[in-house]
Amino acid sequence: SRLTESHELETWSEEFAAHIAGDAPRPGFALDLRGSAFQIRAWRLLLQLPDGKMMSYAQLAAGIDAPKAVRAAASACAANRIAVLVPCHRVLRADGALGGYRWGLERKRTLIDRERARQSP
Repeated sequence: SRLTESHELETWSEEFAAHIAGDAPRPGFALDLRGSAFQIRAWRLLLQLPDGKMMSYAQLAAGIDAPKAVRAAASACAANRIAVLVPCHRVLRADGALGGYRWGLERKRTLIDRERARQSP
């Protein structure tokens, strides 16, 4: 019914807003991932990465059994249209620098800082 759908959308919106604010983990709803098979493998790996945990582009490539495809892993992150929910902001350059981010480096730094703050005792 429309009332049920409206309630579900409201619940989803509240969970998503809490996640964006840094007050809650990623909501546990299904995501409609659309991309190449390689991109989807990369994004699924990132969905398993715990809050506050970072990895390099090389680790991302190796994690999906494509260790020589570091640039393609970076491109998969750049193609991610579901910011925050598919946490490409957790992928850093091998030297620990932020690298790029489709949604801007300031937003990437803010997301990382919020996650790390939640992890601190």
